[in-house]
Amino acid sequence: MALAALKGEKTLIELAQAFDVHPNQITAWKAQLLEGAAGLFAPTPQRSAAGGLEALHAKIGELALENDSYRL
Repeated sequence: MALAALKGEKTLIELAQAFDVHPNQITAWKAQLLEGAAGLFAPTPQRSAAGGLEALHAKIGELALENDSYRL
């Protein structure tokens, strides 16, 4: 809906009626989209990516051990 509002093909009133929401809510979602869109293309720090990957590997190992214990 935020993308539809951003495109501007329909008015806020038309969108609000079509999706049964208040026009102010659409305006808020549009603002959130505009604020957060730049973050989608920003490079992520390597340290946080590596930390996330380590956490995922640890969880995989934990689940593998748990899975193996059920097979016994």
